[in-house]
This record gives sequence, C-alpha cells and structure tokens, in this order.
Amino acid sequence: MAPFELLEPRTLLEAAALLDTSEPAVRPVAGGTAVMLMMKLGVLRPTRLISLRSVEKRYSEIAMDADGGLRIGALATLATLERSAIIRRQAPVITRTLRTLANVRVRNVATVGGHLAHADPHMDLPPVLIALGACVSVVSPKGGRTMPLEGLHAGYLETTLKRGELVAEVIVPNQGARRAAYLKCTTRSADDWPALGVAVVLDLVQENAGATVREARIVIGAATDIPVRLAKAEAVLRGARANDSTLARAGEAGAAEAAVIGDAHGSVAYKRELLRVYLGRAIRAALDAR
Repeated sequence: MAPFELLEPRTLLEAAALLDTSEPAVRPVAGGTAVMLMMKLGVLRPTRLISLRSVEKRYSEIAMDADGGLRIGALATLATLERSAIIRRQAPVITRTLRTLANVRVRNVATVGGHLAHADPHMDLPPVLIALGACVSVVSPKGGRTMPLEGLHAGYLETTLKRGELVAEVIVPNQGARRAAYLKCTTRSADDWPALGVAVVLDLVQENAGATVREARIVIGAATDIPVRLAKAEAVLRGARANDSTLARAGEAGAAEAAVIGDAHGSVAYKRELLRVYLGRAIRAALDAR
C-alpha cells in the first residue's frame, strides 16, 4: 500500500472544502470498508485521505420528523440503522434488508453515506431507499442542495456529486400505510453480493374483492449498472388487482424493459429470468408485509 496523508477535519463543511481541489488522488473516508479494500487491491492510490470520523456527531444520528419521515445522518453505521427502534417502527423494510447486507463486521463499520456514494450497483440499500422516495442532502463549500436519491448514481462506481460535495443526510418520507419489501437472489451465501435485488413499495386500496394497487414503485439493483426504476412494470400494477395474473404480467414487463448486464454473479439471460420470477415474488412479499 502506497503512503498517503491523513487529515481529520472537525466539521463536515471543512471536510468538503478539503475535497474541493483539482488533485484527483484526494478521497474522503468514513467507515473505510470500500476505500481500504480498493487500496489493498491497488485499484485506488490516494495521496491524501480526508477522514470523516471527527466531524459533528449529528451526522451520525437518526431522527424522526414531525410528519413521521426519517432523517438519517450519512455517518450513521449500517449496524446503527439495523438496531434503530425508529427505523424498525417507521420503515421496517430497511431493518429487514440490513439483516442480510454483508456481515455484522462490515455493518458495524460501514456508513450509510459511504454505502450510497460508493455507487456499487450490488449495494442493497439504494433500491430500497429509492423505492421509498428518499432524497439526499449534500453539503459543499459553495452551498448545500437536496436531490432525489435516484439521481445520485451516474454509472458503475460513479455518482453525480460534484467536486467538494459530500452526502450529509438521507431523508426518507413517511412510509405510512404503504407496503414494502426487498428480495435479493445470491448465488452463494445469503449475505453475498446479489445477482439481483428487487425493492417494491405499494400503495393499496383494500376492497371486498381484494387489494387494488393505487401506486407502485419498483427498483432493481445488481442486474443493472445503477439502481433502476421499472416504469413499465409499475404501470402494469397501477390500478390493477394484485392477483397472480397481474404479478406475472408485471414480471414480464420488468424483464423486457430493464437494461440487464451480466457479471460474475450471472449472465444477462440468467439475470433477466431472475427478474421475471423475482419481481412477482417481491410484489407478493410486499403485499404480505408492512
């Protein structure tokens, strides 16, 4: 591992200012689970790392808004999310997702902001948070901004963050009565990188003849180079009865519209078939969940 300089600013804004440089080998580090691995492999050779561990503690906290929405500090660890009573009560799909996200050693160190900003398409939380309608708050020396989380990822390991910008907070709307589920298919252990991840959030109208879908949000990861909403599959569900026929048609629509990519976890054909099957399963899981 090549030598590097380590700086520990006391505020997130100070950290952002240190990153606002034309030097390409300056990187932020929070939990370091991805950065350190990339450095060991020689993929990343930074000359300077900006540590975020000493910035304001409020960026490590989880709070609930007056309207029931969530505000998650970017430096909160994944284990903190997993154990949070607020998360479990307001958005239990996040709690369920974290139980098979990597392993407990990683979750104890990895942060929410790093998980999102690393932009690896195999990450589990981005599809879930996007399906819930989450936004990210960003700080920079030039002023902060808030954007939908689905606009954060630009490509494989690429984001739309500008030089000197850091994710400060994740804002998740109140889930309310919506039903949500996340399913992933792994080719090895349950906590391995997925070949496909599917997040579904449903707004339902309960009637005597069964549930009708008022609105649906479907987001996939791992099978595409960024998390992707499946608009055509959502359209199949919108206004329809949530029965086996509808679920099958949604699966076909999703498999047809997604720009699936192959990798070590599965070929394009394999992942497309997974999507066709798992989309219906994820919808069914959402119908049965909170």
